[in-house]
Amino acid sequence: MKSTGTTWAARKKASPQRCTPGRHYTEGREGIMAGTSVTRRSFVSVAVVAAGLGLAACGGTQSQSAQSTSSATTDTTSAAEARTLTVFAAASLTESLTEAGGLFKTANDGVDISFDFDSSGTLKKQIQEGADCDAFISAGQKQMNQLDAQAASGNDEGLDCIDHATRFDILENKVTLCVPDGNPKAVQNFDDMASKLQAHDVLLCMGNSDVPVGQYTQRILAYYNLDETELANAGCITYGSNVKEVSSQIFEATVDCGVIYKTDATSASLTMVDEATEEMCGRVVYPAAATKAAPEPDLAKSFLDFLKTKDASDCFEKVGFTPLAEA
Repeated sequence: MKSTGTTWAARKKASPQRCTPGRHYTEGREGIMAGTSVTRRSFVSVAVVAAGLGLAACGGTQSQSAQSTSSATTDTTSAAEARTLTVFAAASLTESLTEAGGLFKTANDGVDISFDFDSSGTLKKQIQEGADCDAFISAGQKQMNQLDAQAASGNDEGLDCIDHATRFDILENKVTLCVPDGNPKAVQNFDDMASKLQAHDVLLCMGNSDVPVGQYTQRILAYYNLDETELANAGCITYGSNVKEVSSQIFEATVDCGVIYKTDATSASLTMVDEATEEMCGRVVYPAAATKAAPEPDLAKSFLDFLKTKDASDCFEKVGFTPLAEA
């Protein structure tokens, strides 16, 4: 099982198309002998010599040839049976989904899982541009709706990348305010954070605007009537491209506080000083679905079904998620 959060650049197609599976090309055999000349006489001479050598080593060669053929057949059969499931998932799922994926792999011989963990906005863009992806788990409904032609709202670009029949809400998370060790600015809660931001007396780290955790943070700032642009220009806000980057800045104490998910705070053993209410930022619900261009559609559906089981739920609950689906 591979976790490949940075493999997209290597797989990106030269001419990306929307929601289409990746293309694979096989080079032809024509032209292999171009420029090579073999006369009849030289061919016969070479053939005679080769035949003589073959007779001299006949006994051992036949046995070795049989073994090589058997080995090649076995390798080919194994390669044909091996299947790789490609899962795009929000960065906040890195630890728990990797563990759940290991359980799925153990229960399914011949299956490997390739995970791409990144911001949901980045993954959404890769899917619409044709990246090979079997299943997508977003940290917000917005990115899933943008790819789902049958979504009740939010499909403004007309993209049709999601198999709507497989879509379901899998998990709920919480948005938290975290501080570095020692809490140097003595930030007590969201109310205190807002007061200190107004006084330009604290440095906050939040996710970019295309990242779900950043969008939840924007709602919190709006709840307190804070002007994000003004605060950023005043040097009171810094950004991370995904929730893991925000967590890192808090852990390294390069900021005074940061807004991340409860699960990331738990995984990184960060100090949580407050938890946002639904009134402040809404519910944090993670949808999951197979893609319409999935190279392994049946495997994707089996994996999504597995994520509803108790074994998978235990992996999610361990870091603070609330499972929403049951098998």
